[in-house]
Amino acid sequence: MHDNINRRVDMMMNAGLVEEVKSVLPYRKHNALQTVGYTEIFQYLDGEVTLPAATELIKIHTRQYAKRQLTWFRKDPDITWFDPRDSDAILDWVKKQKTGQ
Repeated sequence: MHDNINRRVDMMMNAGLVEEVKSVLPYRKHNALQTVGYTEIFQYLDGEVTLPAATELIKIHTRQYAKRQLTWFRKDPDITWFDPRDSDAILDWVKKQKTGQ
C-alpha cells in the first residue's frame, strides 16, 4: 500500500498539483479544499514548509487516511474483500450473487 500511495502522490505532483492548488487559493476556506493534498500544498504556498516536506506530508497523511478507511470498512460484514488480481474469485462471487446462492 505504501509504495502505491507514494507513486500516486509523486504522479499528482508531476501532473501539476501545486498549480491546481494555486488556482483555487481564493477558495481555500471551503470544506471541499480541507483535504489531504490541498492542505499540505497550502502550507507550502504559505511558506510554512518546503515543497519536499509538503510532498512527504501528503504521503504520510494519505497513508493515515487509507488506514482509517480500511479499519472502518473491515468492520462492515456486508463487504466482501478480494485481491483485485484474483479475477476468478471475483467472477465466482458475482455469479453466486446473481443466482442467489
